[in-house]
Amino acid sequence: MPANKNGNTLSTPHSRQPRFTPALLALSCALSFPALAQAAPAAPAAVDFDRLVAADREPGNWMSHGRTYGEQRYSPLKRINEKNVAKLGLAWTYKLDVDRGVEATPIVVDGVMYTTGAKSIVYALDARSGKQLWKFDPEVPGPRLSEGCCDVVNRGVAVWQGKVYVGAYDGRLIALDAASGRKLWETDTVIDHDRSYTITGAPRIVKGKVLIGNGGAEYGVRGYISAYDADSGKLAWRFYTVPGNPAEPAENKAMEMARATWSGDEYWKQGGGGTVWDSMAYDPELDLLYIGTGNASWWNRKLRSQGKGDNLFVSSIVALRPDSGDYVWHYQVTPGDMWDFTATQHIILADLDIAGEKRKVLMQAPKNGFFYVLDRTTGKLLSAEKFAPVNWATHIDLASGRPVFDEKAANYLDEPKLVMPAFIGAHNWQPMSFNPATGLVYIPMQETANLLSATGTPERIAHKSVVNLGIDVPDLPEDPKVVKDIAASFKGRLLAWDPVKQKAAWSQEYRTIYNGGTLSTGGNLVFQGTADGRVTAYAADSGKLLWESPANTGVMAGPVTYEVDGEQYVTFMAGWGGTFPLILGPLSQRAKVRPEARVLTYKLNGKAKLPAPQNQPQALPRLQQLTLTDEAALAHSRGIFNGFCGSCHGLNAVSGGVIPDLRYLDDEKHAQFQSIVLGGLRATKGMPPFAGTLSLDQVEGIRQYLIKRSHDLQKELEASAAAGSPAKASKTASASGAR
Repeated sequence: MPANKNGNTLSTPHSRQPRFTPALLALSCALSFPALAQAAPAAPAAVDFDRLVAADREPGNWMSHGRTYGEQRYSPLKRINEKNVAKLGLAWTYKLDVDRGVEATPIVVDGVMYTTGAKSIVYALDARSGKQLWKFDPEVPGPRLSEGCCDVVNRGVAVWQGKVYVGAYDGRLIALDAASGRKLWETDTVIDHDRSYTITGAPRIVKGKVLIGNGGAEYGVRGYISAYDADSGKLAWRFYTVPGNPAEPAENKAMEMARATWSGDEYWKQGGGGTVWDSMAYDPELDLLYIGTGNASWWNRKLRSQGKGDNLFVSSIVALRPDSGDYVWHYQVTPGDMWDFTATQHIILADLDIAGEKRKVLMQAPKNGFFYVLDRTTGKLLSAEKFAPVNWATHIDLASGRPVFDEKAANYLDEPKLVMPAFIGAHNWQPMSFNPATGLVYIPMQETANLLSATGTPERIAHKSVVNLGIDVPDLPEDPKVVKDIAASFKGRLLAWDPVKQKAAWSQEYRTIYNGGTLSTGGNLVFQGTADGRVTAYAADSGKLLWESPANTGVMAGPVTYEVDGEQYVTFMAGWGGTFPLILGPLSQRAKVRPEARVLTYKLNGKAKLPAPQNQPQALPRLQQLTLTDEAALAHSRGIFNGFCGSCHGLNAVSGGVIPDLRYLDDEKHAQFQSIVLGGLRATKGMPPFAGTLSLDQVEGIRQYLIKRSHDLQKELEASAAAGSPAKASKTASASGAR
């Protein structure tokens, strides 16, 4: 096979043969016998390949994750436009069952909305009224809920020929009857149940195959994407993204190529990473499936691969044949990744005029802060520029397609370094959108940084719900004033980016990072929800704010728009959660929201009312006596808490409001503390037992640290009251996670 300039193997694209498809046959019948066509009601979710390929002919529907296979998240609908968007009002709202992170993109087909909430629960709603048609709960076992890095979220479903497909958090792929929600089949996608594999991403369906990846790189898994027969659930093919045991034969030539880029024998024991946990796109003309892969495991490159090699295919865009899973080409955005710079962020396909030539391109703005434009036929890099503050690389060399690393600024293997962007990225999973009319891409951009240093020796932790990365991230200070300053340095923006000129057209700054995905429309509009609890609309060409409305909670998911009976609607999935408010709880409090999971749907002159937010102040319970007063011992217990508990309950025991704030433990919870932490008393609710991992003395040390932090909080509240702060003390606070 020929190769491109980066040495990436190529294959000749299959040309699509013209054929008289069932869709064309149906259209012919409708034209010849219109009365007959009107008499035949559409079956639920009657979506097939031809209908998805021709999605632009049905702008009123949103039939796949990005609306079209190219994932542009652009809708031609324009009944709602820049001139009348100020008249948007709430049409209906639907309360989801679990108040955790909501990240789903709804699918809307022929007047029915299919969407998901936390814990992979699936909902079918009347798209006109929000009335529930059915609900399916996959009943993910409680102990499995703790085995993911970033909340029990789900990004949505796929539909195909009367079925709805969802990836459950515990790794099952499930097919449901679109009319009733009845389970038709399920299959286990997990290859090793001793590892913490999860599914949070939305499936895609191409030519009768359901495509799904997995998460878990932080916990030490081997990444892959699988294809299953949409009718039976039978495995059709699987493509691994990193090599396995070097003592065994490689699965294919792609894995032989990848194996040569890894060193030592530690990587495969740790799993390697490279998980396909979110983005995919498909080009029907080229018959190419594009996937984005995640970070390596461990992050520390010296530990995982002796500090050598590109470590394919981590942090890469890979093109595959959807019929077979055969490798075609790849482009690695961060060779040898050691900063958690995943390439799982949203992939968009478009045709752009570049240097006077129409090019079929693929665009991505991954975590690492560079905006990439590739030729999607060959994988050749066309351009790449920084869209956010970056110091790990000076630039991307166009001749080689490789980044030029800044060793002095970002190589933390020998000494700590302040790296930009942080592990949360310059752009995370929240989808961006592309508007063909303006030629702009709308990115939920963020400015972030973190201090990294390397651990000296490999360390494996047997507990599946504890992350080991081979790095040290310094603890956040406990001083609330310092934390406030750090939080203010994390800046969120809506960035309108010109992919041809590779520069910003306009931007809007937000209170904090982790704002929602975007939608652009033919009405010259960009819609986005925000971390601080709003839904908004901007002029797509100028960035002028035209409309906003309260959401009562943080909004992270990408909105959609659709049309039913001549009425255009815009839907936001609202609900706070995910990486930012869990791990970085002290920083995320700047958003000043709590989790409240809802579907919010708007139309012109809508008159529905949004219920008042549930943010009543929570009283501090009677404080326990602190018996551990040795500062060194408390600091040691703080390190244990942050290492084992902070990824959910927040660093320094400051919750972001999604998981209970442990500073608010009452007498009963203190009495049950050992039973909860060691005995699994709350395992069914997702709190894993740590018996065999933590000792009795360590658990008591954690409890004492939490008592200390409760006393710290009381002092903060009293100081706020004395200063006349609106946050009146009387030992209360808006501790939304304390429940």
